[in-house]
Amino acid sequence: MVEKREVSVVVKAWYAGVVRARGISLAVLLAVAPVAGVSLMGCHAHSASAATPQQKADQRAELEDQREQLQQIPVSSKDRYMAIHSFESWENPYLTVQANMVELHVTRADSNPSTIGVGGMFRPEAARRVELNIADGQLGDAVAAIPADAWPYGRVVAVEEAHHTPANAEPMVRRNLEKTIALLNDLGVQVYDPTEGKLE
Repeated sequence: MVEKREVSVVVKAWYAGVVRARGISLAVLLAVAPVAGVSLMGCHAHSASAATPQQKADQRAELEDQREQLQQIPVSSKDRYMAIHSFESWENPYLTVQANMVELHVTRADSNPSTIGVGGMFRPEAARRVELNIADGQLGDAVAAIPADAWPYGRVVAVEEAHHTPANAEPMVRRNLEKTIALLNDLGVQVYDPTEGKLE
C-alpha cells in the first residue's frame, strides 16, 4: 500500500500542469488515475497524409515547442551509458514499442542524498518509477514533459520492441518502432539500444 501511494505522488508531481495549452491536461488525467499505469488515449483526428496546410503548420509548431522544452536537458554523454547493455541497468527513460502504443518507463532521481537504505523497504526504487501507456500522437508531449532529474545520461532514451509479440503483429510493431525512432530524432533525442550497445 505504501509503495502505491508514493508512486501516485510522484506521478502527480511529474505532470504539474498542462503540457501544451492546446494539448491534453495530463495533470487532470493522472490525478484521477488509481495507479501509475495510465493509458493516454487522445489521438490526432487526422493522419499526417490527410492533414491540411494549417494542420501541418500546427504540427510543425508543436514539434518545435517540444524540441525547445527538451533543449533544457543536456546533450547525452556517451561515456556514461555506452557500457550499459541491459534495460535493468538503464537509468534514463526508455520506451517499449507495441503495435498501437508506446510504454514509457521513467525513474525519478532519489531526492534523498544519503546512501543509507537505498533500494530498501523504506526507499524502494519502485516508488520512483512511473510507467505510462502513450497512445499514437502523444509521445512528443510525454517525452518533453519528463522531468530533468530523470535524464542522468543526458538527452538519450533506450528503445525496445514489446516482448512476446504475436507473429501477425510484428510488422505493425516494426513500423511503430521506425516511426518512434524518427520522432525522437526529430526531437533531438538520441536513441540507444542497450542489448546491441549502439545508437540508432
